[in-house]
Amino acid sequence: MDWLVGCVALVHLVVAPYTKVEESFNLQACHDLLYHGIHLSQYDHLEFPGVVPRTFVGPLVVSAIAYPIVAIIKLLGLSKFLAQYVVRAVLGLLVILAWRRFRKQLQESFGPSVTFWFTLITASQFHFMYYLSRPLPNTFALAIALLTFSYWLEHRHGPLIWTSGVAVLIFRSELCLLLGPMLLLDLTTRRLLTVPFLKYAIPAGLLCLVTTLTIDSFFWKRLLWPEGEVFWFNTYKNQSHNYGTSPFLWYWYSALPRALGLSILLVPFGIALDKRLQVLVTPAFIFVAAYSILPHKELRFIIYVFPILNVAAARACHFLWEGRDKSTSRQLLAVGTALHLVGNVVFTTFLLTISANNYPGGVAVQKLHQIVPQDMNVSVHIDNFSAQTGVSRFTQLHDHWRYNKTEHLKAGGPELRSFTHLLVEGKSKYSYNLKHYTTSHQILTSVDSFSHLSFNYQQFPPVKVFYMFKFQGFQIIHCLSNLD
Repeated sequence: MDWLVGCVALVHLVVAPYTKVEESFNLQACHDLLYHGIHLSQYDHLEFPGVVPRTFVGPLVVSAIAYPIVAIIKLLGLSKFLAQYVVRAVLGLLVILAWRRFRKQLQESFGPSVTFWFTLITASQFHFMYYLSRPLPNTFALAIALLTFSYWLEHRHGPLIWTSGVAVLIFRSELCLLLGPMLLLDLTTRRLLTVPFLKYAIPAGLLCLVTTLTIDSFFWKRLLWPEGEVFWFNTYKNQSHNYGTSPFLWYWYSALPRALGLSILLVPFGIALDKRLQVLVTPAFIFVAAYSILPHKELRFIIYVFPILNVAAARACHFLWEGRDKSTSRQLLAVGTALHLVGNVVFTTFLLTISANNYPGGVAVQKLHQIVPQDMNVSVHIDNFSAQTGVSRFTQLHDHWRYNKTEHLKAGGPELRSFTHLLVEGKSKYSYNLKHYTTSHQILTSVDSFSHLSFNYQQFPPVKVFYMFKFQGFQIIHCLSNLD
């Protein structure tokens, strides 16, 4: 059954191989570690540091594991974009291995039938499977959090405290709101005593801080604790709201239903069936409630609770399926239990189709490499929207081409007119911003991107997906000497 999760994750990776701006630091860091090595001056983060600094610890681990395969890719002269697949696959494998350990411990606690349903539910849902190979800070933290959950179920407090330290101090500080209640519960019930807790917590905290300070100060060329700065930015300064806000209950009525699909209907039933689940899900509910206070909300911020809530749904599925022979009504409930997985798969297919069409920048740069001969002397400017929706250093395939991401260049100005090719955002081929280039460039190709959905219950299917032009590719048609 573990292979099912791995295969589904691979499908998500292959169908949507490009990444977005939230993933850019970790992806670019992996590229630079694999392709530039000790030449720090060529690293992307020094030129484009982002809003807040991120740790190099995760990219170092992933790059070290991916290095032998990437070395073969380079030796054989294969496309560098294959290395992006490798990096994402390695990260996905780490998450799946951590998830597998969590599942094995669930089997010890709840039995093989519950974990069977747990696996099916996990594989049928979209967001967990979609995100587990994406180089987000949350994904790196997810792998550690899953290990922490399994140690908590085992009552192995030493590894529990160490992994909690790694998750909170190195990757995502907000996990203290999830892992903290777990430790607090064990302290209040005296499953964990104060002295042993301090015996593990003090050295774990110090070593984690020393590790991130040493590694990240080296790569960022200044004394730095990245997650400390992120915590300061998001909480004390409360600057995250500049990137959008959502209502207080948004995680409850929007994020969790989309993430869990139809399985969310079974979660309350599973919690009521088994008192052990009340203990397991309480920290998850505390985490979501506490995190709801911050105005800026994204589904990926609470991805850690999805496996925990899926345990409750799996427990309900097991109960309903096992009682299918008791009455006709129980048979119908059992059939509904199985069919809810089908509903999840349909919903996942729908979301994956939309997501695959939501990376116009990546598709545009891929088309550029297909259309323009490799031996041409090319200089291409990548605008901000392109960089945010799929363009990465792994997509910059030719070393003799010049790729430029300089921001805030004036549309139609001499700097942009000096590039042989441009990737420029355009709502349509007649967009006003494209008129700046009518005398110097011509449209080479365009890429459609997801725009919105339309519902019409008088047709089948009742949902229609609309696309719009997000990118236009341009090529210079005048000699550079004739340009102003």
